Amino acid sequence: MRMPRRGLVIQARTRWLLVGLALLFSLVLLMYLLECAPQTDGNGSLPGVVGESLGKEYYQALLQEQEEHYQNRATSLKRQIAQLKQELQEMSDKLKSLQEKKSPKVNGMNYQGTKEQTSNDLLEFLHSQIDKAEVSMGAKLPSEYGVIPFESFTSMKVFQLEMGLTRHPEEKPVRKDKRDELVEVIEAGLEVINNPDEDDGQDEDDGVGDRQLYSENDFIEGYYRTERDKGTQYELFYKKMDGMEYRHVTLFRPFGPLMKVKSETVDISRSIINIIVPLAGRTEAFAQFMQNFRDVCILQDKRVHLTVVYFGQDGLSEVKGILESVARETDFHNYTLVSLNEEFNRGRGLDMGARAWEKGEVLMFFCDVDVYFTAEFLNSCRLNAEPGKKVFYPVVFSLYNPAIVYANQDIPPPVEQQLVHKKDSGFWRDFGFGMTCQYRTDFLTVGGFDLEVKGWGGEDVHLYRKYLHGDLMVIRTPVPGLFHLWHEKHCADELTPEQYRMCIQSKAMNEASHSHLGMLVFRDEIEAHLRKQAYRTNSE
Repeated sequence: MRMPRRGLVIQARTRWLLVGLALLFSLVLLMYLLECAPQTDGNGSLPGVVGESLGKEYYQALLQEQEEHYQNRATSLKRQIAQLKQELQEMSDKLKSLQEKKSPKVNGMNYQGTKEQTSNDLLEFLHSQIDKAEVSMGAKLPSEYGVIPFESFTSMKVFQLEMGLTRHPEEKPVRKDKRDELVEVIEAGLEVINNPDEDDGQDEDDGVGDRQLYSENDFIEGYYRTERDKGTQYELFYKKMDGMEYRHVTLFRPFGPLMKVKSETVDISRSIINIIVPLAGRTEAFAQFMQNFRDVCILQDKRVHLTVVYFGQDGLSEVKGILESVARETDFHNYTLVSLNEEFNRGRGLDMGARAWEKGEVLMFFCDVDVYFTAEFLNSCRLNAEPGKKVFYPVVFSLYNPAIVYANQDIPPPVEQQLVHKKDSGFWRDFGFGMTCQYRTDFLTVGGFDLEVKGWGGEDVHLYRKYLHGDLMVIRTPVPGLFHLWHEKHCADELTPEQYRMCIQSKAMNEASHSHLGMLVFRDEIEAHLRKQAYRTNSE
């Protein structure tokens, strides 16, 4: 009774193959019709004055635009047809292989061997999904929009980029499947650490009693992202409360069970970060920055070097005084002040700060004076950058204008109390690429910044694209410990049109949330409504 069923399976797969071939021929015919159809000019028959006022150049440009559109469409169809051909060929080969394996063997059919072969084929397919995904090495991408960013999470919260109008930048997982997924992932990571394989780098002679066992309380943070045609990647970090070593586990779910990619111990106890800050004027903001630097870097982390690149002479003595005052009070001398008597250029400043370091390899954090960070972020910086392999581009949470956010209070609260992830207090600055952690050798190897970019904006995107076009993996994720403090922004007339557009866009995005801006726009209408309500109340 089994042989006829097997024949039906083969017939069904053959039928699907024929359907696929029919679709292929339909696509070829569609492409032929698109390429051979005469191009029409929708405005070519406009009579009289309109045609004369537009001129010949307009219609030539319109024809060229339509021609480019059809050429791009034809190229896209050719690419899709080529992919279909390849997939159909692979399907045909698999079908042929299946037919050969299931050729009639009436006597002595080894069903157990067939079951084992199917299991091996499944494992081979799942491992091929890992090989195709951007897990172990980076992929060359055409632009900054090609990156699939990570979402970050702790055991209690998820920090997400995609919000729409209903989701929040920081929230507890509402859907049960998302909660169960993250719990499963954390437990799977613990299983990998507490029961290591031979390739995890731990000695088998160490018994369970000699080895530290990790629990859910040791989970620090994780990142995940999904490649729609391959699966979901998870980066998990665990640490004992009294230790300095982190355990890093990478898992991948190739639309099936989780599969361990690697498990390693990461020691960041000796990892120095060179924080580079370009500056011109803005001494009050620098004093606030140094207060945060003192609390986080000097008193807590103690593994940093500060490089300040100052442009111009106005305010230079005040900056020197602030640095010397902090040095006297805290006995901190791991800083460098580079003075440049020229017009401010952020890319030039960061490039000079990177080259001023003379002690070999070092992890660099490109920072701005308006950025507030925590000690936890510095560890995230160390964990997600690796020389020759990974660069870290965290997404900053940008705070809105406190005068608008806290308009119902006499004065805004202190900065430390403004650092909350709420929809009306700020937003994930996913269009900004200025804050980054990367190793000095990677920065120099990729060619550094484009120093031809003048003034505000643009230089960070150029550097970001260089990494996307190379082989290094770009880790892009929102992090809870990195904030951009609001400050009034001026867009100079000397900027190029592209820079000016970016500056105005940034200025508008920084001011307030959608709802708060709406309240400002409709303020007169709201006040008129309140006056009417008050009048009715008094009349009654």
